[in-house]
Amino acid sequence: MRYASITDRLARLGSEKWAVHVEARRRKEKGLPIIELTIGEPDLPPHERLIAEATRSMAAGRHRYSNGRGEPTVVDALVRKYSARRPGVTAENVLCFPGTQTALFAVMLGLVETGDAVLVGDPLYATYEGVVRATGAEMIPVPLRPEKGFHMQAEDLERAITPQCRVLLLNTPHNPTGAVLTAEELAAIGEVCRRHDLWIVSDEVYEELIFAGRFASPFDIPALAERTIACSSISKSHAAPGFRSGWAIGPAELCARLLSVSETMLFGQQPFIADMTAYALDNSVDTSEIMRRSYRRRVDLILAALAGAPGLVPFPPEAGMFIVIDVSGTGMSGEDFAWALLDEEEVAVMPGSSFGAGGNDFVRLSLTVPDDRIEEACRRMAALAARSGLRRARRA
Repeated sequence: MRYASITDRLARLGSEKWAVHVEARRRKEKGLPIIELTIGEPDLPPHERLIAEATRSMAAGRHRYSNGRGEPTVVDALVRKYSARRPGVTAENVLCFPGTQTALFAVMLGLVETGDAVLVGDPLYATYEGVVRATGAEMIPVPLRPEKGFHMQAEDLERAITPQCRVLLLNTPHNPTGAVLTAEELAAIGEVCRRHDLWIVSDEVYEELIFAGRFASPFDIPALAERTIACSSISKSHAAPGFRSGWAIGPAELCARLLSVSETMLFGQQPFIADMTAYALDNSVDTSEIMRRSYRRRVDLILAALAGAPGLVPFPPEAGMFIVIDVSGTGMSGEDFAWALLDEEEVAVMPGSSFGAGGNDFVRLSLTVPDDRIEEACRRMAALAARSGLRRARRA
């Protein structure tokens, strides 16, 4: 039987990247005491007021068909949120989707196709390559250098651009590294995009989880208004990943063109989830603040626990729910270290190779487990690193 070429383009770009996580879950289901530090699933439930709002909305009959742009409740809430950042945003600048992932997929479908190229910082979130390749476009990595704190440099972006480039897929705060671009850095990056007539698709899902300093976005720069699309959701900010509620905010013409793409894919968001999302956007709850404090504290725990551990160099994140650790000093790649850690110490982390070639020397740890489990996992990591040093010494 014949298949569409998209199935070949996306081969090995899906669950294969999460092989360590999948195997760890399989072992946990068999009863093994695995410490799981793989995925970015908040360890808090959604706030009880959000659950109450979703329940109220369902009970009120808000479970029928919606429309392609989004329910008026959430569209209006998003207009309020983004017009406070950049005046002039209206409902024509808003499209709602089930999660940031779907928003990115639909936006990319509307911007590029076979023969085009998309620039992405490397390391990169694991699904980005699939989002780009699904369209037929090529992904071009832009190196995010550890010595620069994994902050994208305008000159590195400039060097990576080819005549085929149409889009920069930007992620700030960044997954997996936790880097947060400053307004000055974004202005320099935006100037490169302006000169080369590039769209900027900005994944901002960790906006509410910055440990220090202020969030900045290319969306907020007036000179970039006609070329920037901001994508986000309540998955991380409100600990509600299972509700799948996200959006894209961009130029009115782009949204009008994408509306038919959205309607073909989804034809509407669930109204009761839209109402809950509107409530989340319009009302203050303490979920993100609790997560920020917890994750920042766990970063400090990891830094203390790994201080002096042979061959392990952690890079403190500026935001988000992960930390990356350079394991190359152990003599192992991130992939080999992750599998050895699972097999020998029953700790599951993500190999950096799941996040692009720039992550080959790293592993990524989730900060979404209790403090004592984080500390125990670090002790086991240090033990594995020490054993690797002994093995290398014996071979020498």
